[in-house]
Amino acid sequence: MKHDTIAPADPVADEQILPDCLALVRAAYRDDPHPDLAARLDRLDRLRTALVDHRQALIRAVQSDFTTRPGAETDLLEIIPVLESIAHTRTHLRKWMRSSRRSVPLGLWGARAAVHYQPKGVVGIMVPWNFPLFLSLSPLAGALAAGNRVMIKMSELAPATAKAVEQMIAAEFDKAEVAVITGGPDVAAEFSALPFDHLLFTGSTSVGRKVMQAAAQNLTPVTLELGGKSPAIVHPDFPLKTAASRIAFGKGLNAGQICVAPDYVLVQRTKVDDFIAAYTKAVQKLYPTQADNPDYTSIISPDHKSRIEGLIEDAQAKGAIITSLAPPAEDFDGTQKLPMSVAIQVDPTMDLMNDEIFGPVLPIVAYDDLEDALAYVNDRDRPLALYYFDWDKDRTQHVIQSTHSGGAAINDVVTQVAADDMPFGGIGASGMGHYHGHEGFLTFSKAKSVLHKGRFNTTWFIQAPWGKALFRMYVWLMLKWRG
Repeated sequence: MKHDTIAPADPVADEQILPDCLALVRAAYRDDPHPDLAARLDRLDRLRTALVDHRQALIRAVQSDFTTRPGAETDLLEIIPVLESIAHTRTHLRKWMRSSRRSVPLGLWGARAAVHYQPKGVVGIMVPWNFPLFLSLSPLAGALAAGNRVMIKMSELAPATAKAVEQMIAAEFDKAEVAVITGGPDVAAEFSALPFDHLLFTGSTSVGRKVMQAAAQNLTPVTLELGGKSPAIVHPDFPLKTAASRIAFGKGLNAGQICVAPDYVLVQRTKVDDFIAAYTKAVQKLYPTQADNPDYTSIISPDHKSRIEGLIEDAQAKGAIITSLAPPAEDFDGTQKLPMSVAIQVDPTMDLMNDEIFGPVLPIVAYDDLEDALAYVNDRDRPLALYYFDWDKDRTQHVIQSTHSGGAAINDVVTQVAADDMPFGGIGASGMGHYHGHEGFLTFSKAKSVLHKGRFNTTWFIQAPWGKALFRMYVWLMLKWRG
């Protein structure tokens, strides 16, 4: 059924815009509360078509928001992963939608039990600025696959991309299916307070706390994808050149503005200098220049650049040594770029070692043995990702079992996010809940337990009066078999 549409939200002229939009989308959901496989596949196909048709416009919009961001990065890190996610979901959706048969206890003999996966209803998605395409469209694909209607709040720090996504979605979807909302922090705060059936937020831990608090007023279930300080541990037996090259690749992408970017690296004390030399070579091979290099991404805004510069200044004032890995003659003044750099002689009093960096600075922490490195990680908030470099399988298993993190990658960084058949999500300060793949389908679905009883009433054997011989036999059997 086609519903009347409403204008997309502008930066809050009318405080009734968001509730009206939610009412429109919820009414559409109630008209079709359990879309069949064909309807869900159609929505996924339309999303794929929209993404392919608007690819160049989206790339230009992201470049505009960042000032400099290579189209190759947008393809590699945003558009292609969404297309992969849609393809993976289409392949498995029929199986995911099937109800799952469950067993029943002896006292319910003759009954049938099953779990049905029902759409939750209207899902809200709050999108950050660092990957505005992937972090809006990937959860959108999961929510549509689960049969939901969706409202998306785009980031005000990426306004061109927000407008491009709005136009892309409008080309293929009625606003009663998917509504794209723009606007500033006031709109975001109002959005998080709406009575959604599920709310997914990606962003900082501090804002995540506020979103969860707002959602709690409506008892709205939340998935929080936050971040934190994801460590990389390099075992002394691992080739430093290989580790440095792979870490440089992950830290250089999007200029380190990735929630799973390696935030700091732990290196055995006697190998710190060798690691810095290898990392410097790896960075300079990837980015021979940085200030004017179109392959090297800018910091999203002057405010965020100032924030990272503040972390550097605080660390230097407290004794850290920060070394730029850009050519000495390069001048970053007047740009929104910051050079890739390393920080040594860091300590826990520095803001650099407490705040998520979300930029191209890589602190290096020296350790004496592996247990010291693990203790350092475990003494801090649980990160969204943990990276460990070691060919030894037994030590690797020990590290995985001895640490907590949202996810992990062995002998690589960042790329674990691209595996659609694995859940993505944090733990503790790095978030809660999962999406991607089957876990995304489950996150956006209500697992409804349904017990179906036939004409024969088996509870007659276990109801009052309790003195019946059959009841005494039932109790005896349960105690014998289960006790």
